[in-house]
Amino acid sequence: MISFMRAVAFGTLAALAAGCTFGPDYERPAAPAQASYKELAGEAQPEGWKVAEPADTADKGAWWAVFDDPLLDALLRQVEVSNQTLAADEAAFRQASALANQTRAGLYPTITLDGQIRRSSSNSGSRGFGTVTGAGTTPGSTVTFASGGGSDSAQTRYQPSLGASWDLDVWGRIRRTIESDVASAQASAADLAAARLSAQAELATDYFQLRSLDEQKRILDDAATAYERTLTITRNLYQWGVGTRGDVAQAEAQLESTRAQAIGVGVQRAQFEHAIAVLAGMPPADLAIAPAALPEAPAPVPAGLPSVLLERRPDIAAAERRMAAASAQIGAARAAYFPDITLSSSVGFAATALSSLFDWSNLVWSATLLASQTLIDGGARTAQVEQALAGWDQAVANYRQTTLAGFQDVEDQLSSLRILARQAAAQDRAVAAAREAERLELSQYKAGTVAFTSVVTAQQTALTNEQTALGIRRDRFTATVALIRALGGGWQETELPATIGRIYPSL
Repeated sequence: MISFMRAVAFGTLAALAAGCTFGPDYERPAAPAQASYKELAGEAQPEGWKVAEPADTADKGAWWAVFDDPLLDALLRQVEVSNQTLAADEAAFRQASALANQTRAGLYPTITLDGQIRRSSSNSGSRGFGTVTGAGTTPGSTVTFASGGGSDSAQTRYQPSLGASWDLDVWGRIRRTIESDVASAQASAADLAAARLSAQAELATDYFQLRSLDEQKRILDDAATAYERTLTITRNLYQWGVGTRGDVAQAEAQLESTRAQAIGVGVQRAQFEHAIAVLAGMPPADLAIAPAALPEAPAPVPAGLPSVLLERRPDIAAAERRMAAASAQIGAARAAYFPDITLSSSVGFAATALSSLFDWSNLVWSATLLASQTLIDGGARTAQVEQALAGWDQAVANYRQTTLAGFQDVEDQLSSLRILARQAAAQDRAVAAAREAERLELSQYKAGTVAFTSVVTAQQTALTNEQTALGIRRDRFTATVALIRALGGGWQETELPATIGRIYPSL
């Protein structure tokens, strides 16, 4: 037993003394960067965004709090709880975490307990050996047979044993694989955060689309009310002999057409309401959103510093973690060039009687230090290393492309907000002018100085301008949501688990 322990200790010390890890240690490659946003240069800050300070203290948890809408807040919080797409992504993360834990188990010995009861018999005879060939025997094999006068005996042998096997991982193959699996699990966690942010942004966008339809319904209802008054005027003038029956018919057509448009808004509104329900993880029949007004303009949103973008977008973090996983795979592939060293041992008892089974005289043990090396594999290991190197190059390119796409997203939304703010100001002036023109044309029609067609044209122009202004307001809200999404929402790279724990969700 003492010799057995010495053998185990010797093997362990040899592994620790010779242990090393092959392959490059991971360092994050340089990514495309910029000192500032193009859309912030040389422009006055438009309403709807502002430059963030490095020590920005805005709430990073609920990014939608900037809209100050309790219903939107409740719906977005429900996404993380009930959205089934996120549930699938969360399960994928748990799979990746479990894989990392499974690989980590390879660093530790595998211990097995075996128990064997063997019943055997021997047959001794007075004559010797012979050679037989026939069914069930190997040609030319020698077997023992008795020619008579022998004795038959049977024996039972009991043999419990405790075995252990340990891959010493001298060259770091397992450790590099663990690095890769942990980085992949972290990438999966970032994918989950990206999916969550995407679902929340989609729900917020649908919500503001729905609110813009509520506002459109109000505009059309107000227009219908105004057209009812116009119809009354045309009827009165017709009865007094000043107007014509055609004016009355045209006023009626305009009124009913506007009412039909107001009713038609309900189709799109219902579809957006259903989409919001599904994103929130509930059946469409369970959600009813009461009509409400769309605010005049979105609140200012901190645009952030360009360097912070690399830490706030979960898709960039996921791409970076996949680079780390690819780097570790290079080391795991290169370790295959060296022998795989395994320490195995067993200790147990063997006896033919249960009563004396555990006597020290029946102790049996063994210890083996095994080194196996592949000599010829037809270039398989070289191909695996080349594959790992190519995977690294691919991961680096994907990371840099994801970073560039992130900067593009931010620039796109900043330009949208800047241009939409200017467009909204111009459109508001157009709405005011159209309303004044409508008022003047109606006054002149009542005075008999212009035809009713001029009134209809002015009213349609005013309605069109109001709808255009509403569309710009809606686009400003959706662009604000898109900007927050492009900046990574309230997510931070530091939220990635540093290690993947053995028991989920305690990371």
